[in-house]
Amino acid sequence: MPEDLTLRPRSLEEYIGQERLKSKLRVYLEAARARKEPLEHLLLSGPPGLGKTTLAHVIAYELGVNLPNSLEEGDILFIDEIHRLSRQAEEHLYPAMEDFQMDIVIGQGPAARTLRLELPRFTLIGATTRPGLITAPLLSRFGIVEHLEYYTPEELARGVMRDARLLGVAIAEDAALEIGRRGRGTMRVAKRLFRRVRDFAQVAGEGTITRSRALEALEALGVDELGLERRDREILEVLIGRFGGGPVGLQTLATALAEDPGTLEEVHEPYLIQQGLLKRTPRGRVATERAYRHLGYPPPVEPLL
Repeated sequence: MPEDLTLRPRSLEEYIGQERLKSKLRVYLEAARARKEPLEHLLLSGPPGLGKTTLAHVIAYELGVNLPNSLEEGDILFIDEIHRLSRQAEEHLYPAMEDFQMDIVIGQGPAARTLRLELPRFTLIGATTRPGLITAPLLSRFGIVEHLEYYTPEELARGVMRDARLLGVAIAEDAALEIGRRGRGTMRVAKRLFRRVRDFAQVAGEGTITRSRALEALEALGVDELGLERRDREILEVLIGRFGGGPVGLQTLATALAEDPGTLEEVHEPYLIQQGLLKRTPRGRVATERAYRHLGYPPPVEPLL
């Protein structure tokens, strides 16, 4: 079994972070169980790596149902990146979500006929990193709409400590916290960094991952104290060094970096903006004073627009 699956939490108790969301989910789940009804359709949104898929599995476990290929009464149907559904597939979902029925057209032209299938009562859990792309008709059919937040360094450290325990790896608390600080607020990233730090400690023949070993490994990985990776710093370097800090258009910046504009906008920029290193303005991207200081440049004389 893949390592990620063996480490995935099964219950809300094991699921680290997202405390406000978990508090609400406990109410929804208890109410659904008391009524002996499926949970209302649920939409989970948030950046990649925050645990939307894992949370869907946790909900299924808490309800004692499955995430199957063929639905049974009360089961959960999980659709990741639901905003990418075609319009035709989306329209098929409407009667399924509302009336637990699906119409299938058999044949073509004048001989075509519609066959209505009765579906078991189920819960659809949709996950998306782009909630703004979900159409209003689909969004209105979700009874529960929740957004996952970024994790604190302490929560990420708890996730690292949990994985270390399950893998039989000894790690100092301050080492786990150092990894958490550089985990970009994302559990997936923190756990990936932990596995790579574990590799460095193992090759060094150390039985316990110490903070000094973690720092050495993270430096070798190119992850700095803000969690920026080499590509993140390159973006800021080009913005400051080649374009005077901006403003510069997305396409121009992407061309200068030999990067896909979509990757720049969706993968790198959100964290740079969250950290106060980059601004999006009507005239283009602008490096902030904090970005100058982080890279060791003197701050600009005039305020950047």
